[in-house]
Amino acid sequence: MYIGAIDQGTTSTRFIIFDKKGNQISVAQKEHTQLYPQAGWVEHDTSEIWNNTQYVIKKALEKASLTSKHLAAIGITNQRETTVVWNRFTGKPYYNAIVWQDTRVGNAVTELLNKKKNDWLREKTGLPLATYFSSLKIKWLLENIKGLKEAAKEGAAIFGNMDTFIIWNLTGGINGGIHITDVTNASRTQLMNLKTLAWDDDILTLLKIPKQMLPSIKSSSEVYGKAIGILSEVPISGDLGDQQAALVGQTCFAAGEAKNTYGTGCFMLMNTGNEIIPSTCGLLTTVAYKLGNNPVHYALEGSVAIAGALVQWLRDNLGIINKSEDIESLANTVENNGGCYFVPAFSGLYAPYWKTDARGVIVGLTRYVNKAHIARAALESTAFQTLEVLEAMESDSKIKISSLRVDGGMVKNKLLMQFQTDLLNVPVICPSMIETTALGAAYAAGLAVGYWKDLNDLKQNWGIAQQWKPDMQAQKRNELRHYWKKAIEKSFDWEEK
Repeated sequence: MYIGAIDQGTTSTRFIIFDKKGNQISVAQKEHTQLYPQAGWVEHDTSEIWNNTQYVIKKALEKASLTSKHLAAIGITNQRETTVVWNRFTGKPYYNAIVWQDTRVGNAVTELLNKKKNDWLREKTGLPLATYFSSLKIKWLLENIKGLKEAAKEGAAIFGNMDTFIIWNLTGGINGGIHITDVTNASRTQLMNLKTLAWDDDILTLLKIPKQMLPSIKSSSEVYGKAIGILSEVPISGDLGDQQAALVGQTCFAAGEAKNTYGTGCFMLMNTGNEIIPSTCGLLTTVAYKLGNNPVHYALEGSVAIAGALVQWLRDNLGIINKSEDIESLANTVENNGGCYFVPAFSGLYAPYWKTDARGVIVGLTRYVNKAHIARAALESTAFQTLEVLEAMESDSKIKISSLRVDGGMVKNKLLMQFQTDLLNVPVICPSMIETTALGAAYAAGLAVGYWKDLNDLKQNWGIAQQWKPDMQAQKRNELRHYWKKAIEKSFDWEEK
């Protein structure tokens, strides 16, 4: 028997099948369209994503000559904060999914900041006021989609992030689909109280969001229901937001253990155990996971909006490279960034700045700079942003990190990983299984049905594939950091309110 995991990400959907040792048996992946109807707006077609989900499940099973009978359970992991509202009787969304990167609710953020609601919301939810989270996206939909407010009050319109939408469809949709989410995804809506792990009535009242449109909140590891269709009768028993799933996949179960995922964005999480640590350094306090009836674990998180997405932008918008993986060979044709720095604040800056009015800048340009320098500066920007998040995390937690576990697609880029360890001045460790997001969802699902006995079973699966060690003089590191700080300040206050 095996465990399956649906990884519904920002740019693609995958289905991965794992064995008991956490090895990948089969995988299928399909990208979906990124929609940009206006500057700052980012949307997804939910019908396309649901069709892709069914396609990758079928494909991965076929590749390994398996059927649903070979799966003990499946888990779901997903892009967090991306917001869908659909009709429970027709199954049709009222609007495209509004993606976490979308900035259309900037005015609502300003309005609430003026009402001094930032500290109040942060105390309840661990999250600052920003365009990032689901709450204001739901508010925008209720205020801008004709008839939605009434449908929500009547209980016809229901909300979910992508995990909720997929689980609802997997379990029957309009024919009895279950409407649930887990604590990690709920903690990213800015509607759940971190202490009670329940929807907060005061926040719902403030934002005028009807409670009946929200899913039931469950643990990250329990049997929620059984699938129909191609996964007929397979228990769905794991649900984690993508970054929390990567934390579980990296087996960071002890307080102080941290991981960084290099994907569309860049996300560093540190397990803080059963303690809620409020951040004073621009980080988020969030739920790490809750495994069945065990106590909830919390985390500090630093979110960088644009990492791998910058490589895609160089490929799709500028045509500097033909394939994403070409960026490393191009960047390797020059010895340094040529004095060029790239701040990819396309949708504002996330941790530790939280500046929604920042925009992307390329600075330090001279006639000497060519496309290879720009490619190198783009890669370096991910490492610089990670450095700032790690420093904030050490300051908040009072824990000095001795190494950093890394995962995600960009860890294949050796140039980036070496530059990252040089900047951090600590070893950077890549596990043998870099698909830790899907693996974490599989772990949560498997624990719930007894496929894995306990956390020790999972820890035994973790092994090191590669380790990078710092090889940069302190003077050079400080010089690079100095110019990065100058560059990032140039991106501030671009968008006028």
